[in-house]
Amino acid sequence: MKHEVLNEFVVVSEKHLNLICREAQDWYNNERGKSARENLQPSWSEQPEEVQTIKLKDVACSTRLGGLLKHYWRRAV
Repeated sequence: MKHEVLNEFVVVSEKHLNLICREAQDWYNNERGKSARENLQPSWSEQPEEVQTIKLKDVACSTRLGGLLKHYWRRAV
């Protein structure tokens, strides 16, 4: 987390540091794909069905910490 997140911020207080750490921890544990699981999110139990073509409108993105941490997913069909 030090290299991926904390190097990007000037922490001004303990409250600010706690907010940054909570957001980064939540992103890391719940949204970031894990290489040991073939880049699946922790909440997924199996690979999603393969799609030949994905349209740009079918992809959604959420951001944390001002856009530093991003999470992309395919919207439901």
